[in-house]
Amino acid sequence: MAWIVLVLSGLLETAWAVALDRSAGFSRLLPSVVFAITLLLSMAGLAYALREIPVGTGYAVWVGIGAVGTALVGMLALNEPASLPRIVCLLLVIAGVVGLKIFH
Repeated sequence: MAWIVLVLSGLLETAWAVALDRSAGFSRLLPSVVFAITLLLSMAGLAYALREIPVGTGYAVWVGIGAVGTALVGMLALNEPASLPRIVCLLLVIAGVVGLKIFH
């Protein structure tokens, strides 16, 4: 269960990062509210998962999922560049996250 919560919390990290961008420095209400709610849920999920998963592994997986998710949203929905080097780097992050899970 801890791993499922950790993955969901990583996805929520993507949501709060995108909402933070869309809040325009907290000047837009709805994205600011989405940011606050998803941030709290993401942190709560991380805290829950860390009761069973070592902090180094849990935090790295959480950040990795959030970073890859945010970069993918940027490339797929926000017109950020999707160059081959960026995609290769994201694949390396994914490999690291999978490795942490396998060797946990």
